Amino acid sequence: MAQLHGLHHVTAVTGDVNINYQFYTRVLGLRLVKRTVNQDDTSAYHLFYADKLGSPGTDMTFFDWSMLPPNRRGTDSIVNTQFRVNGQAALDYWVKRLDDHQVTHEPISEFNGRAVLRFDDPEGQRLTLVDDGGAPISGEVWDGADVPVEMALRGFYAVTLSVPDLNRMALILTRVLDFSEVDRFTHPANPKLRAAVFAMDGGGAGKEVHVIEEPQAVYAQLGRGGVHHVAFRVTDDAEQVDWEERLTRIGVPTSGQVDRFYFKSLYFRISNGILFELATDGPGFAADEDPTALGERLALPPFLEPQRAQIEAGLKPITAL
Repeated sequence: MAQLHGLHHVTAVTGDVNINYQFYTRVLGLRLVKRTVNQDDTSAYHLFYADKLGSPGTDMTFFDWSMLPPNRRGTDSIVNTQFRVNGQAALDYWVKRLDDHQVTHEPISEFNGRAVLRFDDPEGQRLTLVDDGGAPISGEVWDGADVPVEMALRGFYAVTLSVPDLNRMALILTRVLDFSEVDRFTHPANPKLRAAVFAMDGGGAGKEVHVIEEPQAVYAQLGRGGVHHVAFRVTDDAEQVDWEERLTRIGVPTSGQVDRFYFKSLYFRISNGILFELATDGPGFAADEDPTALGERLALPPFLEPQRAQIEAGLKPITAL
Protein backbone atom coordinates (compact mmCIF):
# COMPACT_ATOMS: atom_id res chain seq x y z
CA MET A 1 0.00 0.00 0.00
CA ALA A 2 1.33 3.42 -0.94
CA GLN A 3 2.16 5.80 1.87
CA LEU A 4 0.70 9.24 2.28
CA HIS A 5 3.52 11.63 1.49
CA GLY A 6 3.11 14.35 4.10
CA LEU A 7 0.95 17.31 4.86
CA HIS A 8 -0.68 18.99 1.85
CA HIS A 9 -2.64 21.87 3.40
CA VAL A 10 -4.44 22.94 6.55
CA THR A 11 -7.78 24.70 6.20
CA ALA A 12 -9.01 26.92 9.01
CA VAL A 13 -11.74 29.50 9.67
CA THR A 14 -11.46 33.27 9.85
CA GLY A 15 -14.16 35.78 10.74
CA ASP A 16 -12.28 38.81 9.39
CA VAL A 17 -10.61 38.36 6.04
CA ASN A 18 -8.75 41.68 6.26
CA ILE A 19 -7.13 40.95 9.62
CA ASN A 20 -6.38 37.45 8.39
CA TYR A 21 -4.67 38.69 5.23
CA GLN A 22 -2.59 41.23 7.10
CA PHE A 23 -1.38 38.71 9.67
CA TYR A 24 -0.43 35.86 7.35
CA THR A 25 1.24 38.03 4.71
CA ARG A 26 2.60 41.01 6.65
CA VAL A 27 3.48 39.35 9.94
CA LEU A 28 4.21 35.73 8.97
CA GLY A 29 5.55 36.68 5.54
CA LEU A 30 3.62 34.10 3.52
CA ARG A 31 2.45 34.67 -0.05
CA LEU A 32 -1.23 34.85 -0.96
CA VAL A 33 -1.09 32.32 -3.78
CA LYS A 34 -4.79 31.92 -4.48
CA ARG A 35 -7.74 34.21 -3.86
CA THR A 36 -10.83 32.18 -4.65
CA VAL A 37 -14.10 31.07 -3.01
CA ASN A 38 -15.29 28.09 -1.05
CA GLN A 39 -16.61 25.92 -3.87
CA ASP A 40 -19.40 24.61 -1.63
CA ASP A 41 -20.31 28.09 -0.30
CA THR A 42 -19.45 30.72 -2.88
CA SER A 43 -20.46 33.56 -0.56
CA ALA A 44 -17.20 32.93 1.35
CA TYR A 45 -13.64 33.58 0.29
CA HIS A 46 -11.13 30.74 0.32
CA LEU A 47 -7.65 32.22 0.73
CA PHE A 48 -4.45 30.19 0.34
CA TYR A 49 -1.18 31.37 1.92
CA ALA A 50 1.95 29.43 1.01
CA ASP A 51 5.52 29.59 -0.24
CA LYS A 52 6.60 31.31 -3.46
CA LEU A 53 5.26 28.52 -5.67
CA GLY A 54 2.19 27.47 -3.70
CA SER A 55 3.90 24.12 -3.14
CA PRO A 56 1.99 21.23 -1.53
CA GLY A 57 2.95 21.08 2.12
CA THR A 58 3.06 24.85 2.58
CA ASP A 59 -0.59 25.99 2.21
CA MET A 60 -2.43 27.45 5.20
CA THR A 61 -5.91 28.17 3.86
CA PHE A 62 -8.95 29.93 5.29
CA PHE A 63 -12.69 29.97 4.81
CA ASP A 64 -14.11 33.41 5.55
CA TRP A 65 -17.11 32.53 7.74
CA SER A 66 -17.80 35.64 9.79
CA MET A 67 -21.17 34.31 10.95
CA LEU A 68 -19.60 31.60 13.10
CA PRO A 69 -18.93 32.18 16.82
CA PRO A 70 -15.37 32.02 18.12
CA ASN A 71 -13.86 28.54 18.14
CA ARG A 72 -14.51 26.62 21.35
CA ARG A 73 -11.29 24.87 22.21
CA GLY A 74 -11.47 21.28 23.28
CA THR A 75 -10.73 17.70 22.36
CA ASP A 76 -11.68 15.74 19.25
CA SER A 77 -10.20 18.48 17.09
CA ILE A 78 -7.16 19.72 15.18
CA VAL A 79 -5.58 22.05 17.68
CA ASN A 80 -2.28 23.32 16.32
CA THR A 81 -0.54 23.96 13.00
CA GLN A 82 3.25 23.79 13.04
CA PHE A 83 5.45 25.58 10.52
CA ARG A 84 9.14 24.89 9.85
CA VAL A 85 11.98 27.36 10.27
CA ASN A 86 15.69 26.74 9.86
CA GLY A 87 17.64 26.83 13.12
CA GLN A 88 17.76 28.50 16.51
CA ALA A 89 18.66 31.83 14.93
CA ALA A 90 15.38 31.76 13.03
CA LEU A 91 13.41 31.10 16.21
CA ASP A 92 15.22 34.00 17.90
CA TYR A 93 14.37 36.20 14.91
CA TRP A 94 10.69 35.27 15.22
CA VAL A 95 10.61 36.03 18.94
CA LYS A 96 11.68 39.58 18.12
CA ARG A 97 9.40 39.87 15.10
CA LEU A 98 6.35 38.71 17.05
CA ASP A 99 7.24 41.15 19.82
CA ASP A 100 7.59 43.96 17.27
CA HIS A 101 4.11 43.16 15.95
CA GLN A 102 2.62 42.88 19.46
CA VAL A 103 1.87 39.17 19.00
CA THR A 104 1.74 37.34 22.33
CA HIS A 105 3.83 34.18 22.38
CA GLU A 106 5.26 31.61 24.75
CA PRO A 107 8.99 31.34 25.43
CA ILE A 108 10.98 29.03 23.16
CA SER A 109 10.59 25.52 24.57
CA GLU A 110 11.07 21.94 23.43
CA PHE A 111 8.74 19.24 22.14
CA ASN A 112 9.93 15.78 21.08
CA GLY A 113 13.52 16.93 20.81
CA ARG A 114 12.78 20.03 18.73
CA ALA A 115 12.91 23.69 19.77
CA VAL A 116 9.48 25.28 19.30
CA LEU A 117 7.85 28.71 19.57
CA ARG A 118 4.09 28.77 20.22
CA PHE A 119 1.75 31.70 19.56
CA ASP A 120 -1.77 32.56 18.38
CA ASP A 121 -2.98 34.58 15.42
CA PRO A 122 -5.36 37.52 16.12
CA GLU A 123 -8.40 35.19 16.20
CA GLY A 124 -6.86 32.58 18.49
CA GLN A 125 -5.64 30.20 15.79
CA ARG A 126 -2.91 28.16 17.52
CA LEU A 127 0.39 28.09 15.66
CA THR A 128 3.90 26.84 16.35
CA LEU A 129 7.27 27.39 14.71
CA VAL A 130 9.58 24.36 14.82
CA ASP A 131 13.33 24.26 14.24
CA ASP A 132 13.60 21.73 11.41
CA GLY A 133 17.39 21.49 11.65
CA GLY A 134 17.82 22.65 8.07
CA ALA A 135 16.03 19.65 6.57
CA PRO A 136 15.56 19.89 2.78
CA ILE A 137 12.47 21.56 1.38
CA SER A 138 10.77 20.77 -1.92
CA GLY A 139 9.36 24.24 -2.54
CA GLU A 140 10.85 27.73 -2.50
CA VAL A 141 10.42 30.22 0.32
CA TRP A 142 8.63 33.46 -0.50
CA ASP A 143 11.08 36.29 -1.06
CA GLY A 144 8.49 39.02 -1.57
CA ALA A 145 7.91 39.82 2.09
CA ASP A 146 10.10 41.74 4.53
CA VAL A 147 11.27 38.49 6.18
CA PRO A 148 14.83 37.48 5.25
CA VAL A 149 14.72 34.28 3.21
CA GLU A 150 16.97 32.47 5.70
CA MET A 151 14.39 33.19 8.43
CA ALA A 152 11.27 32.53 6.37
CA LEU A 153 8.63 29.91 7.07
CA ARG A 154 9.52 26.78 5.11
CA GLY A 155 6.19 24.96 5.00
CA PHE A 156 4.59 22.70 7.57
CA TYR A 157 6.32 20.60 10.17
CA ALA A 158 3.29 18.82 11.66
CA VAL A 159 -0.25 19.21 12.90
CA THR A 160 -1.46 18.41 16.40
CA LEU A 161 -4.69 16.58 17.22
CA SER A 162 -6.40 16.48 20.59
CA VAL A 163 -8.31 13.25 21.24
CA PRO A 164 -10.07 11.73 24.23
CA ASP A 165 -8.51 8.28 23.63
CA LEU A 166 -4.94 8.00 22.34
CA ASN A 167 -5.06 4.24 21.86
CA ARG A 168 -8.11 4.48 19.60
CA MET A 169 -6.49 7.20 17.49
CA ALA A 170 -3.28 5.19 17.26
CA LEU A 171 -5.23 2.29 15.72
CA ILE A 172 -6.80 4.59 13.13
CA LEU A 173 -3.54 6.27 12.14
CA THR A 174 -1.47 3.09 12.00
CA ARG A 175 -3.92 0.45 10.73
CA VAL A 176 -6.13 2.59 8.48
CA LEU A 177 -3.71 5.24 7.22
CA ASP A 178 -0.46 3.28 7.52
CA PHE A 179 1.33 5.79 9.74
CA SER A 180 4.08 4.63 12.08
CA GLU A 181 4.00 5.46 15.78
CA VAL A 182 7.53 6.68 16.45
CA ASP A 183 7.25 7.94 20.03
CA ARG A 184 4.87 8.07 22.99
CA PHE A 185 5.58 10.12 26.09
CA THR A 186 4.25 12.33 28.85
CA HIS A 187 3.42 15.78 27.51
CA PRO A 188 6.18 18.18 28.62
CA ALA A 189 3.73 20.99 29.39
CA ASN A 190 1.37 18.82 31.43
CA PRO A 191 2.59 15.57 33.04
CA LYS A 192 -1.02 14.37 33.39
CA LEU A 193 -1.37 14.11 29.60
CA ARG A 194 -0.02 11.52 27.18
CA ALA A 195 1.26 12.46 23.75
CA ALA A 196 2.49 10.58 20.70
CA VAL A 197 4.16 11.27 17.38
CA PHE A 198 3.03 9.50 14.21
CA ALA A 199 4.97 9.59 10.95
CA MET A 200 4.13 9.00 7.32
CA ASP A 201 6.52 8.19 4.47
CA GLY A 202 9.61 8.13 6.69
CA GLY A 203 8.57 10.99 8.97
CA GLY A 204 10.40 14.17 9.80
CA ALA A 205 9.62 17.71 8.75
CA GLY A 206 6.25 17.95 7.01
CA LYS A 207 5.46 14.28 7.58
CA GLU A 208 4.25 14.09 11.19
CA VAL A 209 1.01 14.17 13.14
CA HIS A 210 1.24 14.81 16.87
CA VAL A 211 -1.54 13.58 19.13
CA ILE A 212 -2.36 14.72 22.66
CA GLU A 213 -4.75 12.71 24.81
CA GLU A 214 -7.18 14.92 26.78
CA PRO A 215 -9.87 12.60 28.19
CA GLN A 216 -11.30 15.18 30.58
CA ALA A 217 -11.55 18.07 28.11
CA VAL A 218 -14.82 19.34 26.65
CA TYR A 219 -15.44 18.59 23.01
CA ALA A 220 -14.39 21.36 20.64
CA GLN A 221 -16.88 23.33 18.56
CA LEU A 222 -15.59 24.74 15.28
CA GLY A 223 -15.65 28.50 14.89
CA ARG A 224 -13.51 31.50 14.03
CA GLY A 225 -9.92 30.67 14.94
CA GLY A 226 -10.38 26.90 14.58
CA VAL A 227 -9.16 24.34 12.04
CA HIS A 228 -11.72 22.86 9.65
CA HIS A 229 -9.61 20.01 8.25
CA VAL A 230 -6.11 18.84 7.41
CA ALA A 231 -5.13 17.39 4.03
CA PHE A 232 -2.40 14.85 3.31
CA ARG A 233 -0.52 14.43 0.06
CA VAL A 234 -1.10 11.80 -2.59
CA THR A 235 0.91 11.99 -5.79
CA ASP A 236 -1.83 11.64 -8.38
CA ASP A 237 -5.29 10.34 -9.25
CA ALA A 238 -4.17 6.72 -9.25
CA GLU A 239 -2.92 6.90 -5.66
CA GLN A 240 -6.05 8.70 -4.60
CA VAL A 241 -8.25 6.01 -6.15
CA ASP A 242 -6.22 3.33 -4.38
CA TRP A 243 -6.84 5.09 -1.07
CA GLU A 244 -10.54 5.51 -1.79
CA GLU A 245 -10.82 1.78 -2.49
CA ARG A 246 -8.89 0.94 0.68
CA LEU A 247 -11.03 3.18 2.89
CA THR A 248 -14.24 1.85 1.36
CA ARG A 249 -13.07 -1.74 1.79
CA ILE A 250 -12.52 -1.29 5.52
CA GLY A 251 -15.79 0.56 6.00
CA VAL A 252 -14.75 4.22 6.14
CA PRO A 253 -17.27 6.43 4.29
CA THR A 254 -15.70 8.97 1.93
CA SER A 255 -16.83 11.86 -0.23
CA GLY A 256 -15.59 10.19 -3.37
CA GLN A 257 -13.17 12.11 -5.53
CA VAL A 258 -13.97 15.83 -5.71
CA ASP A 259 -12.32 17.89 -8.45
CA ARG A 260 -11.21 21.21 -6.89
CA PHE A 261 -9.46 22.18 -10.17
CA TYR A 262 -6.19 23.06 -8.40
CA PHE A 263 -6.06 19.55 -6.93
CA LYS A 264 -8.41 16.63 -6.45
CA SER A 265 -9.75 15.83 -3.00
CA LEU A 266 -11.04 12.86 -1.05
CA TYR A 267 -12.65 13.62 2.32
CA PHE A 268 -13.43 11.36 5.27
CA ARG A 269 -13.97 11.69 9.01
CA ILE A 270 -12.01 9.77 11.59
CA SER A 271 -14.26 11.10 14.37
CA ASN A 272 -17.13 13.54 14.80
CA GLY A 273 -14.72 16.44 15.11
CA ILE A 274 -11.74 15.55 12.90
CA LEU A 275 -12.01 15.74 9.11
CA PHE A 276 -9.18 14.47 6.91
CA GLU A 277 -8.61 15.03 3.21
CA LEU A 278 -6.30 13.31 0.75
CA ALA A 279 -5.28 15.82 -1.94
CA THR A 280 -3.30 15.34 -5.13
CA ASP A 281 -0.11 17.34 -5.64
CA GLY A 282 -1.31 18.76 -8.95
CA PRO A 283 -2.18 20.45 -11.14
CA GLY A 284 -1.41 23.35 -8.75
CA PHE A 285 -2.21 27.04 -8.46
CA ALA A 286 -0.59 28.05 -11.75
CA ALA A 287 -3.36 26.18 -13.58
CA ASP A 288 -5.18 29.47 -14.17
CA GLU A 289 -2.69 32.20 -13.19
CA ASP A 290 0.83 33.18 -14.12
CA PRO A 291 3.19 32.07 -11.32
CA THR A 292 4.41 35.65 -10.98
CA ALA A 293 0.87 36.93 -10.35
CA LEU A 294 -0.61 34.31 -8.04
CA GLY A 295 -3.37 35.58 -5.79
CA GLU A 296 -3.67 39.00 -7.40
CA ARG A 297 -7.22 38.53 -8.68
CA LEU A 298 -10.28 36.52 -7.79
CA ALA A 299 -9.66 33.15 -9.41
CA LEU A 300 -12.60 30.86 -10.13
CA PRO A 301 -12.44 27.31 -11.45
CA PRO A 302 -14.04 26.87 -14.88
CA PHE A 303 -17.27 25.45 -13.48
CA LEU A 304 -17.83 28.63 -11.41
CA GLU A 305 -16.68 31.14 -14.03
CA PRO A 306 -20.20 31.61 -15.51
CA GLN A 307 -21.31 32.82 -12.06
CA ARG A 308 -18.47 35.35 -11.66
CA ALA A 309 -20.61 38.50 -11.60
CA GLN A 310 -22.99 37.05 -9.03
CA ILE A 311 -20.15 35.67 -6.89
CA GLU A 312 -18.17 38.91 -6.94
CA ALA A 313 -21.25 40.91 -5.97
CA GLY A 314 -21.72 38.73 -2.89
CA LEU A 315 -18.15 39.01 -1.58
CA LYS A 316 -16.90 41.64 0.86
CA PRO A 317 -13.97 43.67 -0.45
CA ILE A 318 -10.54 42.80 0.94
CA THR A 319 -9.42 46.32 1.74
CA ALA A 320 -6.05 45.17 3.10
CA LEU A 321 -4.89 44.05 -0.34
